[in-house]
Amino acid sequence: MYAIIKTGGKQYKVTEGEAIFVEKLDVEAGAEVTFDEVVLVSDGKDVKVGTPLVEGAKVTAKVEKQGKEKKVVTFKYKPKKHSHTKYGHRQPYTKVTVEKIEA
Repeated sequence: MYAIIKTGGKQYKVTEGEAIFVEKLDVEAGAEVTFDEVVLVSDGKDVKVGTPLVEGAKVTAKVEKQGKEKKVVTFKYKPKKHSHTKYGHRQPYTKVTVEKIEA
């Protein structure tokens, strides 16, 4: 069984027991979180597609940890102008493990 959920402006295909990295959620590690925005649910035989969301469907997950990804470095340079700028960015994320898919 799998589902497609929306969170953080993105869509993720999830199955029970799978760990995924999503945009940062304001939840502490060890807590449970429920995703109500379910776009599609499939159990192998039957597929439910929402218009735009599947009614009564929800995905329950457990928050494993909060973290930041590796640093992405951006360097801007203009030759002969003594102009250069270096930026760094680390995107925060939340690692969740899907426990239950209800349709």
